[in-house]
Amino acid sequence: MTLEAIIFENGRLKLLDQLQLPFTTSYIDIETIQEGWEAINKMKVRGAPAIAISGVLTVAVELGKKKFDSIEQIKNFTFESLDYLVTSRPTAVNMADASQKMKDFCLSLEKTKVDTIEYKKQLLEKMKSMLDEDVATNKSIGKYGASNILNRLEGQEKACVLTHCNTGSLATGGYGTALGVVRTLMEMGKLEHCYCTETRPYNQGSRLTAYELVYEKIPSTLICDSMAGLLLARKKISAIVVGADRVVANGDTANKIGTYQLAILAKYHNVPFYVAVPSTTIDLNKKNGSEIIIEERPSKEMTHVNNVRIAAEGISCWNPCFDVTPAELITGGLITEFGVFKPNELEAKIKQILKL
Repeated sequence: MTLEAIIFENGRLKLLDQLQLPFTTSYIDIETIQEGWEAINKMKVRGAPAIAISGVLTVAVELGKKKFDSIEQIKNFTFESLDYLVTSRPTAVNMADASQKMKDFCLSLEKTKVDTIEYKKQLLEKMKSMLDEDVATNKSIGKYGASNILNRLEGQEKACVLTHCNTGSLATGGYGTALGVVRTLMEMGKLEHCYCTETRPYNQGSRLTAYELVYEKIPSTLICDSMAGLLLARKKISAIVVGADRVVANGDTANKIGTYQLAILAKYHNVPFYVAVPSTTIDLNKKNGSEIIIEERPSKEMTHVNNVRIAAEGISCWNPCFDVTPAELITGGLITEFGVFKPNELEAKIKQILKL
Protein backbone atom coordinates (compact mmCIF):
# COMPACT_ATOMS: atom_id res chain seq x y z
CA MET A 1 0.00 0.00 0.00
CA THR A 2 1.42 3.40 -1.04
CA LEU A 3 1.85 6.06 1.62
CA GLU A 4 -0.66 8.92 1.57
CA ALA A 5 0.72 12.37 2.36
CA ILE A 6 -2.59 14.08 1.57
CA ILE A 7 -6.05 12.86 2.54
CA PHE A 8 -9.15 14.81 1.51
CA GLU A 9 -12.47 13.28 2.50
CA ASN A 10 -15.88 14.83 3.14
CA GLY A 11 -14.49 18.34 2.91
CA ARG A 12 -11.77 17.68 5.49
CA LEU A 13 -8.05 17.89 4.76
CA LYS A 14 -5.41 15.89 6.61
CA LEU A 15 -1.69 16.24 5.86
CA LEU A 16 0.97 13.79 6.97
CA ASP A 17 3.30 15.80 9.22
CA GLN A 18 6.60 15.06 7.52
CA LEU A 19 8.60 16.83 10.22
CA GLN A 20 7.73 13.92 12.53
CA LEU A 21 9.00 11.23 10.14
CA PRO A 22 10.48 8.66 10.31
CA PHE A 23 9.77 8.30 14.04
CA THR A 24 6.07 9.16 14.16
CA THR A 25 3.39 8.81 11.50
CA SER A 26 0.79 11.44 12.36
CA TYR A 27 -1.63 13.59 10.42
CA ILE A 28 -2.54 17.21 11.05
CA ASP A 29 -5.97 18.69 10.34
CA ILE A 30 -5.96 21.76 8.10
CA GLU A 31 -9.01 23.90 8.73
CA THR A 32 -7.95 27.40 7.69
CA ILE A 33 -5.94 29.15 4.98
CA GLN A 34 -3.40 30.21 7.62
CA GLU A 35 -2.92 26.63 8.83
CA GLY A 36 -2.35 25.51 5.25
CA TRP A 37 0.17 28.30 4.63
CA GLU A 38 2.09 27.42 7.80
CA ALA A 39 2.13 23.68 7.00
CA ILE A 40 3.69 24.45 3.61
CA ASN A 41 6.07 27.14 4.86
CA LYS A 42 7.31 25.06 7.80
CA MET A 43 7.73 22.06 5.45
CA LYS A 44 5.27 19.83 7.26
CA VAL A 45 4.21 19.12 3.69
CA ARG A 46 6.79 19.55 0.92
CA GLY A 47 7.54 18.59 -2.64
CA ALA A 48 6.35 20.85 -5.46
CA PRO A 49 3.31 18.79 -6.55
CA ALA A 50 2.20 18.14 -2.94
CA ILE A 51 2.53 21.84 -2.10
CA ALA A 52 0.20 22.74 -4.96
CA ILE A 53 -2.39 20.08 -4.11
CA SER A 54 -2.30 20.92 -0.40
CA GLY A 55 -2.63 24.63 -1.13
CA VAL A 56 -5.64 24.23 -3.42
CA LEU A 57 -7.34 21.77 -1.06
CA THR A 58 -6.76 24.18 1.83
CA VAL A 59 -8.84 26.71 -0.10
CA ALA A 60 -11.44 23.99 -0.72
CA VAL A 61 -11.77 23.36 3.02
CA GLU A 62 -12.64 26.97 3.86
CA LEU A 63 -14.63 27.45 0.67
CA GLY A 64 -16.80 24.47 1.55
CA LYS A 65 -17.62 25.83 5.02
CA LYS A 66 -18.28 29.47 4.13
CA LYS A 67 -21.55 31.04 3.02
CA PHE A 68 -21.46 33.35 0.03
CA ASP A 69 -24.07 35.75 -1.30
CA SER A 70 -22.64 36.02 -4.79
CA ILE A 71 -20.26 34.49 -7.32
CA GLU A 72 -18.11 37.60 -6.99
CA GLN A 73 -17.62 36.87 -3.29
CA ILE A 74 -16.57 33.28 -4.02
CA LYS A 75 -14.19 34.43 -6.72
CA ASN A 76 -12.60 37.14 -4.54
CA PHE A 77 -12.15 34.75 -1.63
CA THR A 78 -10.60 32.10 -3.88
CA PHE A 79 -8.23 34.53 -5.63
CA GLU A 80 -7.05 36.17 -2.39
CA SER A 81 -6.51 32.81 -0.68
CA LEU A 82 -4.54 31.37 -3.60
CA ASP A 83 -2.36 34.50 -3.85
CA TYR A 84 -1.50 34.20 -0.16
CA LEU A 85 -0.68 30.49 -0.39
CA VAL A 86 1.69 31.11 -3.32
CA THR A 87 3.89 33.14 -0.93
CA SER A 88 4.47 30.13 1.35
CA ARG A 89 7.32 28.67 -0.79
CA PRO A 90 8.42 30.96 -3.65
CA THR A 91 10.80 28.67 -5.58
CA ALA A 92 8.35 25.84 -6.34
CA VAL A 93 6.35 26.82 -9.43
CA ASN A 94 3.53 24.26 -9.00
CA MET A 95 1.61 26.30 -6.44
CA ALA A 96 1.65 29.36 -8.68
CA ASP A 97 0.65 27.22 -11.65
CA ALA A 98 -2.23 25.62 -9.74
CA SER A 99 -3.32 29.05 -8.53
CA GLN A 100 -3.49 30.41 -12.06
CA LYS A 101 -5.36 27.36 -13.35
CA MET A 102 -7.96 27.68 -10.59
CA LYS A 103 -8.37 31.38 -11.36
CA ASP A 104 -8.81 30.61 -15.05
CA PHE A 105 -11.39 27.96 -14.15
CA CYS A 106 -13.28 30.47 -12.00
CA LEU A 107 -13.40 32.97 -14.84
CA SER A 108 -14.51 30.40 -17.42
CA LEU A 109 -17.15 29.02 -15.05
CA GLU A 110 -18.50 32.52 -14.51
CA LYS A 111 -19.22 32.78 -18.24
CA THR A 112 -21.53 29.73 -18.10
CA LYS A 113 -24.09 31.77 -16.14
CA VAL A 114 -24.51 29.18 -13.36
CA ASP A 115 -25.97 30.31 -10.03
CA THR A 116 -23.94 30.78 -6.86
CA ILE A 117 -24.61 27.28 -5.48
CA GLU A 118 -23.67 25.54 -8.72
CA TYR A 119 -20.60 27.76 -9.15
CA LYS A 120 -19.31 26.79 -5.72
CA LYS A 121 -20.09 23.09 -6.30
CA GLN A 122 -18.23 22.91 -9.61
CA LEU A 123 -15.26 24.85 -8.23
CA LEU A 124 -14.95 22.42 -5.29
CA GLU A 125 -15.13 19.43 -7.66
CA LYS A 126 -12.34 20.92 -9.77
CA MET A 127 -10.17 21.40 -6.70
CA LYS A 128 -10.77 17.85 -5.47
CA SER A 129 -9.85 16.38 -8.87
CA MET A 130 -6.22 17.47 -8.47
CA LEU A 131 -5.33 14.42 -6.36
CA ASP A 132 -6.41 11.78 -8.88
CA GLU A 133 -4.93 13.73 -11.79
CA ASP A 134 -1.56 13.95 -10.04
CA VAL A 135 -1.35 10.19 -9.44
CA ALA A 136 -2.14 9.50 -13.11
CA THR A 137 0.53 12.00 -14.17
CA ASN A 138 3.10 10.40 -11.87
CA LYS A 139 2.44 6.92 -13.21
CA SER A 140 2.93 8.19 -16.74
CA ILE A 141 6.24 9.79 -15.71
CA GLY A 142 7.27 6.48 -14.15
CA LYS A 143 6.47 4.55 -17.32
CA TYR A 144 8.39 6.86 -19.67
CA GLY A 145 11.36 7.19 -17.32
CA ALA A 146 11.73 3.47 -16.66
CA SER A 147 11.49 2.66 -20.36
CA ASN A 148 14.15 5.22 -21.28
CA ILE A 149 16.58 3.97 -18.63
CA LEU A 150 16.08 0.33 -19.61
CA ASN A 151 16.66 1.13 -23.28
CA ARG A 152 20.19 2.20 -22.36
CA LEU A 153 21.01 -1.08 -20.60
CA GLU A 154 22.41 -4.22 -22.14
CA GLY A 155 20.28 -7.36 -22.47
CA GLN A 156 18.50 -8.42 -19.30
CA GLU A 157 20.49 -6.09 -17.07
CA LYS A 158 18.57 -4.48 -14.21
CA ALA A 159 18.82 -0.80 -13.31
CA CYS A 160 20.74 0.64 -10.38
CA VAL A 161 19.51 4.16 -9.64
CA LEU A 162 20.70 7.03 -7.44
CA THR A 163 18.15 9.63 -6.32
CA HIS A 164 18.26 12.82 -4.24
CA CYS A 165 15.87 14.47 -1.79
CA ASN A 166 12.32 13.08 -1.67
CA THR A 167 10.18 12.73 -4.78
CA GLY A 168 7.81 9.92 -3.84
CA SER A 169 4.31 9.64 -2.44
CA LEU A 170 5.24 12.09 0.30
CA ALA A 171 6.10 14.81 -2.23
CA THR A 172 3.14 14.32 -4.56
CA GLY A 173 -0.49 13.29 -4.59
CA GLY A 174 0.76 9.69 -4.66
CA TYR A 175 3.28 7.41 -6.41
CA GLY A 176 5.96 10.03 -7.06
CA THR A 177 8.04 11.58 -9.86
CA ALA A 178 11.69 10.49 -9.68
CA LEU A 179 10.81 7.88 -7.07
CA GLY A 180 7.86 6.96 -9.28
CA VAL A 181 10.41 5.92 -11.92
CA VAL A 182 12.08 3.73 -9.29
CA ARG A 183 8.68 2.26 -8.33
CA THR A 184 7.90 1.45 -11.95
CA LEU A 185 11.26 -0.28 -12.41
CA MET A 186 10.51 -2.30 -9.27
CA GLU A 187 7.04 -3.27 -10.53
CA MET A 188 8.58 -4.40 -13.82
CA GLY A 189 11.12 -6.57 -11.99
CA LYS A 190 13.88 -4.44 -13.50
CA LEU A 191 15.30 -2.68 -10.44
CA GLU A 192 18.57 -3.96 -9.03
CA HIS A 193 19.00 -1.34 -6.33
CA CYS A 194 18.16 2.24 -5.37
CA TYR A 195 20.63 4.51 -3.59
CA CYS A 196 19.34 7.65 -1.90
CA THR A 197 21.25 10.58 -0.47
CA GLU A 198 20.59 11.84 3.05
CA THR A 199 19.96 15.32 1.55
CA ARG A 200 21.32 17.75 4.09
CA PRO A 201 20.54 20.00 5.78
CA TYR A 202 16.90 18.95 6.21
CA ASN A 203 17.54 15.24 5.59
CA GLN A 204 14.59 14.62 3.29
CA GLY A 205 16.47 11.63 1.91
CA SER A 206 17.25 9.90 5.19
CA ARG A 207 13.97 10.89 6.88
CA LEU A 208 11.52 10.56 3.99
CA THR A 209 12.88 8.71 0.94
CA ALA A 210 14.49 6.02 3.09
CA TYR A 211 11.18 5.73 4.97
CA GLU A 212 9.27 5.19 1.72
CA LEU A 213 11.80 2.72 0.32
CA VAL A 214 11.72 0.61 3.49
CA TYR A 215 7.92 0.88 3.72
CA GLU A 216 7.53 -0.47 0.18
CA LYS A 217 10.32 -3.04 0.49
CA ILE A 218 12.39 -1.60 -2.35
CA PRO A 219 16.05 -2.78 -2.24
CA SER A 220 17.87 0.36 -1.19
CA THR A 221 20.87 1.93 0.52
CA LEU A 222 21.29 5.34 2.15
CA ILE A 223 24.48 7.36 1.54
CA CYS A 224 25.75 10.69 2.83
CA ASP A 225 25.68 13.49 0.26
CA SER A 226 29.47 13.59 0.24
CA MET A 227 29.71 9.91 -0.77
CA ALA A 228 28.12 10.30 -4.22
CA GLY A 229 31.40 10.69 -6.08
CA LEU A 230 32.87 7.48 -4.71
CA LEU A 231 29.58 5.67 -5.32
CA LEU A 232 29.70 6.56 -9.02
CA ALA A 233 33.36 5.57 -9.21
CA ARG A 234 32.95 2.20 -7.46
CA LYS A 235 29.41 1.02 -8.26
CA LYS A 236 27.74 0.52 -11.62
CA ILE A 237 25.03 3.19 -11.46
CA SER A 238 22.63 3.11 -14.43
CA ALA A 239 21.15 6.57 -13.91
CA ILE A 240 20.67 9.44 -11.51
CA VAL A 241 17.02 10.51 -11.34
CA VAL A 242 15.91 13.60 -9.42
CA GLY A 243 12.79 15.74 -9.26
CA ALA A 244 12.53 19.52 -9.55
CA ASP A 245 10.76 22.52 -8.14
CA ARG A 246 11.01 24.57 -11.32
CA VAL A 247 12.25 23.89 -14.86
CA VAL A 248 12.55 26.93 -17.13
CA ALA A 249 12.30 27.25 -20.91
CA ASN A 250 15.90 26.35 -21.75
CA GLY A 251 15.86 23.32 -19.43
CA ASP A 252 17.77 24.84 -16.50
CA THR A 253 16.40 23.19 -13.37
CA ALA A 254 15.95 24.34 -9.78
CA ASN A 255 15.90 21.47 -7.32
CA LYS A 256 17.00 20.63 -3.80
CA ILE A 257 20.44 21.92 -2.89
CA GLY A 258 23.05 19.34 -3.89
CA THR A 259 21.44 18.47 -7.23
CA TYR A 260 23.89 20.61 -9.22
CA GLN A 261 26.94 18.82 -7.83
CA LEU A 262 25.36 15.43 -8.56
CA ALA A 263 24.87 16.49 -12.18
CA ILE A 264 28.54 17.47 -12.43
CA LEU A 265 29.59 14.11 -10.99
CA ALA A 266 27.25 12.29 -13.38
CA LYS A 267 28.79 14.11 -16.35
CA TYR A 268 32.33 13.17 -15.28
CA HIS A 269 31.41 9.51 -14.73
CA ASN A 270 29.28 9.28 -17.89
CA VAL A 271 26.11 8.41 -15.93
CA PRO A 272 22.82 9.61 -17.51
CA PHE A 273 21.27 12.39 -15.41
CA TYR A 274 17.47 12.69 -15.51
CA VAL A 275 14.98 15.20 -14.11
CA ALA A 276 11.47 13.80 -13.59
CA VAL A 277 8.74 16.44 -13.52
CA PRO A 278 5.07 16.94 -14.34
CA SER A 279 4.46 19.60 -16.98
CA THR A 280 3.08 21.85 -14.22
CA THR A 281 6.66 22.24 -12.93
CA ILE A 282 7.82 23.66 -16.28
CA ASP A 283 7.84 27.46 -16.30
CA LEU A 284 8.12 28.73 -19.88
CA ASN A 285 7.80 32.34 -18.69
CA LYS A 286 11.39 32.23 -17.48
CA LYS A 287 14.05 31.79 -20.15
CA ASN A 288 16.96 30.53 -18.05
CA GLY A 289 18.00 29.62 -14.53
CA SER A 290 19.31 33.09 -13.64
CA GLU A 291 15.68 34.24 -13.38
CA ILE A 292 14.75 31.68 -10.70
CA ILE A 293 14.33 33.00 -7.16
CA ILE A 294 16.27 30.80 -4.76
CA GLU A 295 14.64 30.46 -1.35
CA GLU A 296 16.96 30.76 1.65
CA ARG A 297 15.96 28.92 4.80
CA PRO A 298 16.66 29.62 8.51
CA SER A 299 20.17 28.87 9.81
CA LYS A 300 18.73 26.60 12.49
CA GLU A 301 18.01 23.96 9.82
CA MET A 302 21.79 23.65 9.41
CA THR A 303 22.91 24.10 12.99
CA HIS A 304 20.35 21.85 14.70
CA VAL A 305 18.93 18.34 14.26
CA ASN A 306 15.74 17.64 16.23
CA ASN A 307 16.41 20.86 18.16
CA VAL A 308 19.86 19.62 19.22
CA ARG A 309 22.70 21.94 18.20
CA ILE A 310 25.36 20.20 16.10
CA ALA A 311 27.31 23.29 14.98
CA ALA A 312 29.49 25.69 16.93
CA GLU A 313 27.65 28.54 18.61
CA GLY A 314 28.17 31.82 16.75
CA ILE A 315 29.08 30.38 13.33
CA SER A 316 27.49 32.17 10.36
CA CYS A 317 25.41 30.08 7.96
CA TRP A 318 24.36 30.30 4.32
CA ASN A 319 21.39 28.05 3.71
CA PRO A 320 19.98 28.20 0.15
CA CYS A 321 17.28 25.58 -0.19
CA PHE A 322 17.79 24.99 -3.92
CA ASP A 323 20.42 25.17 -6.60
CA VAL A 324 20.14 25.44 -10.39
CA THR A 325 21.44 22.68 -12.65
CA PRO A 326 22.36 23.96 -16.13
CA ALA A 327 20.47 22.28 -18.95
CA GLU A 328 23.61 20.86 -20.58
CA LEU A 329 24.19 18.64 -17.52
CA ILE A 330 20.76 16.97 -17.86
CA THR A 331 22.19 14.32 -20.15
CA GLY A 332 19.45 11.67 -19.78
CA GLY A 333 16.62 14.09 -20.37
CA LEU A 334 13.57 15.61 -18.73
CA ILE A 335 10.99 12.93 -17.94
CA THR A 336 7.44 14.27 -18.22
CA GLU A 337 4.00 12.67 -18.41
CA PHE A 338 4.24 13.15 -22.19
CA GLY A 339 7.63 11.54 -22.76
CA VAL A 340 11.36 12.11 -22.22
CA PHE A 341 12.74 15.25 -23.84
CA LYS A 342 16.20 16.72 -24.24
CA PRO A 343 16.50 20.18 -22.66
CA ASN A 344 16.97 21.90 -26.01
CA GLU A 345 13.65 20.52 -27.31
CA LEU A 346 11.63 20.93 -24.13
CA GLU A 347 10.06 24.32 -24.83
CA ALA A 348 8.93 23.44 -28.36
CA LYS A 349 7.55 20.04 -27.30
CA ILE A 350 5.58 21.41 -24.35
CA LYS A 351 4.14 24.26 -26.40
CA GLN A 352 3.10 21.80 -29.10
CA ILE A 353 1.53 19.31 -26.69
CA LEU A 354 -0.27 21.87 -24.51
CA LYS A 355 -1.11 24.07 -27.50
CA LEU A 356 0.45 27.14 -25.90
